[in-house]
Formats: sequence, structure tokens, C-alpha cells
Amino acid sequence: MNPLPPGRSGLPLLGETIAFFTDPDFSRKRHQEFGAVFRTHLLGQNTVFIQGVAANQFILENENRYFQVTWPPSTRRLLGNLSLALQTGTTHQSRRKILVQAFMPRALSSYIPTIESITRTYCHKWHEIGELTWYPELRHYTLDVACKLLVGVDNGSQTRLGTLFETWCAGLFSLPINLPWTRFGKAQRARQLLLEELTHIIQTRQQNPSGTGDNALDLLLDAVDESGNHLELAELKDQVLLLLFAGHETLTSAIASFCLLVSQHPAILAQLRQEQAQFDSQVLSLETLKQMTYLEQVLKEVMRKIPPVGGGFRKVLQTCEFQGYQIPSGWNVLYQIGLTHADEHLYPMPQKFDPERFNESQATPVPKYGYIPFGGGIRECLGKEFARLEMKIFASYLLRHAQWELLPNQDLNLVTIPTPHPRDGLRVKFQMNG
Repeated sequence: MNPLPPGRSGLPLLGETIAFFTDPDFSRKRHQEFGAVFRTHLLGQNTVFIQGVAANQFILENENRYFQVTWPPSTRRLLGNLSLALQTGTTHQSRRKILVQAFMPRALSSYIPTIESITRTYCHKWHEIGELTWYPELRHYTLDVACKLLVGVDNGSQTRLGTLFETWCAGLFSLPINLPWTRFGKAQRARQLLLEELTHIIQTRQQNPSGTGDNALDLLLDAVDESGNHLELAELKDQVLLLLFAGHETLTSAIASFCLLVSQHPAILAQLRQEQAQFDSQVLSLETLKQMTYLEQVLKEVMRKIPPVGGGFRKVLQTCEFQGYQIPSGWNVLYQIGLTHADEHLYPMPQKFDPERFNESQATPVPKYGYIPFGGGIRECLGKEFARLEMKIFASYLLRHAQWELLPNQDLNLVTIPTPHPRDGLRVKFQMNG
């Protein structure tokens, strides 16, 4: 029988959980010490870290055979058992077919005017403020877009739903200690209140259908599975909560990273503005957005350099072998997005911010599992096209209508939990053109 991977278990019970949550270089350091495969103990579970294209392929293509999706205990309990993120096998496939209807091209096209309108409102607000800490504002922006397009609620960040949602988000990746003053305890309470808010929203919509179908909830209320059944209320709530999370947390990180990286590279910013000049008089559509090829390259490089999600956990369903090591049944395994994107064999000088890596006419194509900001396989991010759409509209509007510069004396090092963002919140001077 093959040996177990090298590594260490850390403290009794806790293992290396605290180091994992607090040290952004946790896995890089241990890979340097132990090699491409190592074991540790996280959140009460023996966990194997593997890295590289072959590792990603092995995990993502063996879903439901060797591996099954899992999440940290806090995340599982706060997402809810009926959430697509926790569903597996045929249930997952069936529900995914329903939820994906909210992200088909026809639906995405209908979302464009709303995203533009909310972007415009926020940019004018930031212009009035002048100097601001941008990251919390970007969180409000993406939450407003998510609430409007996913559940049909205006100004979501200013509502009780928005306040509860932020408290819930803060506990998703925390130690699952359910006491009133802990992050997790507060998030558990917020989840109950959020479900009450969503019950009210859903029942009101069922009694008074808008008929417009211009938000995901309307589409989900009409959707049926293969057996002709609608989603039950309890599941609808868990799925809507997941969509709000997916359309907010990771997207805020990606947009903030765009604003940070582009402001640090004036030549790239100038080239972006030059491309955008040709779209000044055009109405935005899926077609015009597709023509913004340099912006597409930049956004791809943003998510390569600072992927919003660093990796993904899987539970081992049956003992398997990878690169000569045994990975036992019942353990967890983690595939790594961040380290894949920093692999110098795939991306020469990986620390450099270089959108030309994604110039299709020049660059060497990266292998299938070498660029995975949205994961891959049958669990690839459901809202991938929604995220790309919102990022592109936001960036396009900003580049055409606004100027921003980083304020001095701030810590731009990234906090990585729950998603990467500058430690001091990205302080900027912001103004509209003209």
C-alpha cells in the first residue's frame, strides 16, 4: 500500500486550523517543506493539499467517484442543507439545470440596464464623497445589484435584508462556535432572520407575480424540474441565499482587485481607456461587451493574479492514490486555484500583472485546468457569466466616466478570508470626468 503524504497534524483537536485561517502563505510554505502533496489537520479533519494542473484535473474530473464536495463546518451550517453548494449527484444536476436559467444569455441581456443604472448611481455618489474607503462601498454596490437582479429588492444594502446578509457573510468561514458573541453565533441568528425575510419576499411574489421575469427569483418561481415540480419554499430560500452570496462576496473581491491593480499600472489603464473610447456612443449589449477584447484580457489577468476563491474542499469517498501517495477514504482534499495561477511553468514571471498573457493571437494557450478562477468540472461556478457581465459593465463605466487614485499611507496587503481584499479597505480619491 502506498504511504500517506508527508506533513504534520499540529495541535490536538485544532490541528493547523488557526495557521490556515491567518497565514496567506500557509499552503505555499508547506509545499516548499513537504513537496507537491502534503497532509495536515484542519477543522477537525485530516486534509491533503495537492497542487498543479494534474491535481486539479484529478479532483475535478472524479466528482462523485473518488470525491464529493464539502465545505468547512461553519459554511455548511450557514448555507443550509438544501443549498446547491452542498447538493450532490443527481439532485445537484437537477437543481443546477433549474438555477442556470437565471444566467442564460437572454436573462443576462435583460440585466444590463439595471447594472448600468446602479453603477451610474454609485459613481455619482463616490464623486460627491471625493475621498473614500472603497471596499465597503463596493460591497454595497454588488449587494444592491445582487438584491435587485436576484430577488427584485431595490437598494438592498440599505435594507434589513442587506444588514442581516453582511452579518451572515462574516461568519461563513469562521470557527463554528455557536455563542451569541462569536462571528458564527451572530451569523446563525442572522440566517434565521434572513430566512424570515426571504419567506416574506417569496410569498409576496407568489401572491402578486410581477410578470416581468427580470430577476432570478421570478424565473425560479416559474421553473420546474424533470418531474414537473416547482422548488419548495424551504429550498427556494437556501438557493436564493446561495445566489446572493455568489453574486456578492467573490464579485466584490474581483472588482476591488481590478480597481487596485489597474490603478497601479498606468500604461495598462491608458490602453483600457483607449479601447473604451470607441464605445462611448454605443448602447451596451452582450455584443458590444464581447468586442472589449483588451478589457477581457485585463479582467482575466486580475482573476489569475488575485483569484477571489483560493481553492476548494472535497471529501474523499473512496481511498485513492495520487503521485505515489495514498489519500484515505473519509479524509478531505483541497485543490488550489491560487497556487495554480502562480505556477511559473504556466505563467512566466507570475508576480507580474501582464494582461498580454491572455492575448489570444500571441499567448501560448494554458491547459484546461491551469486557469480556474471559477473552479471546473460539473461544479464550475453557476454564476460565472453573471459575474463576468457585472465586472465588465462596472469596469467599462468606470474607465469611460471616472478617475480614481490610491491615497498614500495605506496597507494594500491582502486579507484573504473570506475573500481577498486590501487590509485598509482600498482608500482612494474618486472623481467623475467633466
